[in-house]
Amino acid sequence: MARMGQNPVPPFEVRASPIQGQGVFATRRIRRGARLLEYTGERISHAEANQRYDDDAVDHPHTFLFTVSAQVVIDAAVDGNAARFINHSCAPNCQAVDDEGRIFIEAARAIRPGEELAYDYQLERAGRWRKDFAQRYACRCGAPNCRGVLLLKPKRPRRPARALAA
Repeated sequence: MARMGQNPVPPFEVRASPIQGQGVFATRRIRRGARLLEYTGERISHAEANQRYDDDAVDHPHTFLFTVSAQVVIDAAVDGNAARFINHSCAPNCQAVDDEGRIFIEAARAIRPGEELAYDYQLERAGRWRKDFAQRYACRCGAPNCRGVLLLKPKRPRRPARALAA
């Protein structure tokens, strides 16, 4: 498998997905570790992303945002590429890799022709977990270990350790 940029024909295509909307599917064998494509789009602030997309105002939140840092979000709905169509899976075959502020999608394992590319979105929402999140962010990946939602459940604050009396 050629490294990114060496082969003009990508090893994938975008088409309808059984997971959600459009998906990205391998057109030939992809080796583990292959860098497939960069997640591109307009680089904006978190404040701008919050202005553009109000997840609480829609029944099914659907954006093409990728958090790069505390300052930068990529909005792939503006000047994005095929990476925006890679769906979530709780048993992903790809991973997103930050390379000096640029996000690349790489194969986490060998991928067979026809297999849908997917990575774990690891979405987070600020604040407390709400019951409606389970429906609004429902996962449809179908993996045996599916957690049922695209969101990571917030971690509970750790209680400080208490000294035991002697």
